[in-house]
Amino acid sequence: VQLQASGGGLVQAGGSLRLSCAASGRTLSSIGMGWFRQAPGKEREFVATISRSGRDTRYIDSVKGRFTISKDSAKNTMYLQLNNLKPEDTAVYYCAARVTDTDNLSYIPTQYHYWGQGTQVTVSS
Repeated sequence: VQLQASGGGLVQAGGSLRLSCAASGRTLSSIGMGWFRQAPGKEREFVATISRSGRDTRYIDSVKGRFTISKDSAKNTMYLQLNNLKPEDTAVYYCAARVTDTDNLSYIPTQYHYWGQGTQVTVSS
């Protein structure tokens, strides 16, 4: 599986961005996917995840109500809509995929087998 993340940029606080993660080599219905982020000097942290079927999603508390994860099977692409951005959302955002036989979710980076290259999101105050 190859993942290509895009859509990052520089926005003011309160602004919006939509991140995309295009997958190749496997259909989204066969993999669980997620978004993680890493700010300078900090560890990589879980942001959001979506199940294989797309029926279930989970978010880190700090982004609930502001971020929305989704996927388009026809385009084999996952998205992360970021609304009401805050300076503390500044980070490199990574998309990730894991091969799984279940519809379970995972928040643990080491359970993901494939990673995109990351896209920078910078939020100015």
